[in-house]
Amino acid sequence: MVYQYDSYIKEYESTITRVLGDLVFLDETIFHPRSGGVEYDKGFLIVNGERVEVVEVFIDKETSEVAHRVSKSITTKPGTRVKMVLDWGRRYRLMRLHTAAHIISAIMYSEFNALVSGGNINPEYAYDDYTIEKLDKETLVKVIEKANEVVGRDLEVKIYWLPREEALRIPGVVKLAERMPPEVKELRIVEIPGVDIQADGGPHVRRTSEIGEIAFLKAENKGKNKKRIYFTVKP
Repeated sequence: MVYQYDSYIKEYESTITRVLGDLVFLDETIFHPRSGGVEYDKGFLIVNGERVEVVEVFIDKETSEVAHRVSKSITTKPGTRVKMVLDWGRRYRLMRLHTAAHIISAIMYSEFNALVSGGNINPEYAYDDYTIEKLDKETLVKVIEKANEVVGRDLEVKIYWLPREEALRIPGVVKLAERMPPEVKELRIVEIPGVDIQADGGPHVRRTSEIGEIAFLKAENKGKNKKRIYFTVKP
């Protein structure tokens, strides 16, 4: 899908393949579905000259297609051309927070051997759960400081594909404690040279400097070997 190749495309034309009530399916899309803990995109479609809000985007469990839930049912035939327009402010916040999360997880992995056991990213803030027994606020503040040092280096964020077997031989390419990448022939790789490399399907900024300043919000103890870190990026 287009959204996996270029996170900066704000408008795009596509073709409707089918409509089921308030769900619209397209042959290509720039809308990122809810996946990997990253919230879905919003925006609107222009169909037959009418603007229809996209209020939710998700992967259909039966067909693995991207489903676009719209604010009202539309009557149109498969083959109809539509224009997609992203809520760019929402998307860009998700991109900045997502890349920030990768940097933080890389530091947690390299310094504490901690893996991510859960998390969520919405436009306002993000959190990740780490497999670590003890983690005090002072240590977390230092982790965020180190992450901001990486941000300030204005490093390129590379995105490319590798054969699954080759990708999984890279140390640390999977930083999830309880989940492996999907069973596909090629994996999408997100790399910040010298900092992090992960198999990942979500939207990211092109350079770390675009993140701005990462701000630590709070930490919570979610049980044995599970510490949650909340953070955001300043406007």
